[in-house]
Amino acid sequence: MSVAIIAEDFAGMRAQASGLVERVGMSWHFHPVQMQGVWKRLPTRFCPRPLRATLPIELPTDTRLLVSVGGTGGAVAAAVRKRSGLPLVQIQNPRMAARHFDLIIANVHDRIAGRNILSIRTALHGVTRQKLDGARAAWQARLRSPDKALLSVLIGGANGRYSFGKAQAEALAGDLIQIMRTSPVSIALTPSRRTDPEALALLREKLAAHPAWIWDGQGENPYHGLLACADVIAVTTDSVSMISEAAATEAPVLVIGLPGRSRRIADFVQTLAEAGRVRPFRGEWAPWAVTPLDDTDRGAEEVSRRFAV
Repeated sequence: MSVAIIAEDFAGMRAQASGLVERVGMSWHFHPVQMQGVWKRLPTRFCPRPLRATLPIELPTDTRLLVSVGGTGGAVAAAVRKRSGLPLVQIQNPRMAARHFDLIIANVHDRIAGRNILSIRTALHGVTRQKLDGARAAWQARLRSPDKALLSVLIGGANGRYSFGKAQAEALAGDLIQIMRTSPVSIALTPSRRTDPEALALLREKLAAHPAWIWDGQGENPYHGLLACADVIAVTTDSVSMISEAAATEAPVLVIGLPGRSRRIADFVQTLAEAGRVRPFRGEWAPWAVTPLDDTDRGAEEVSRRFAV
């Protein structure tokens, strides 16, 4: 048996869906949604025939479940559900009637409820204890210094709601340097695809004379290593996914504020703060005791219970 993941071809959407399916214990195949014509600019939920407005979706004969992500993926997958009769699990608020889905897994900050809606605190993801253990073994010697604690820093970038430019990079560099000067701490930092190159260059310049390692984008991605090896993790506030993955570790998580505003992300951060899992980044080294927080297992358990997969 396999699962068809139907979504726009974004890494974050793939990660949420594949993380859920793998926790259920099933294999998956990905079907990218790419709307054509006027539907590139209009919400897909208003399209009368979404399967005619995107790339063809042909399901293998062993497909037993559909999983969609986001509004566009949800609208297309709802049409596939109608055509195939297969049950459909939607990840994120689909912004269309819940009756088109057998189960919707949405974050608390989406503020939706119903008999077929499961609310979770963190984004779904594929970061597991097993993956962290493997990453720790692979990266510990490269990232950690014997006499220093490790602060892992995960940098996002502009996303239409928040921005991270040279001014923010300079302020962050100053805070990180202050931490390294006043505490026995080294830095490991990784950017994302959204990180502004000029901001990243400024971080490299400012941190060059300090015990700070910044991934250059070459070779093996150290992301899971930074999660697994950290004593504390600092994450920019623009990424619900990165904050959720950091919260699944045993390290305290500091959220780096950025210029901009998002009600949904602010609600998400507040939910994790109330659980004692995250605190604001204030340029200080002040770890606290935490317990890993990861609601992906809750989503997987609900899928298994409802659909006997």
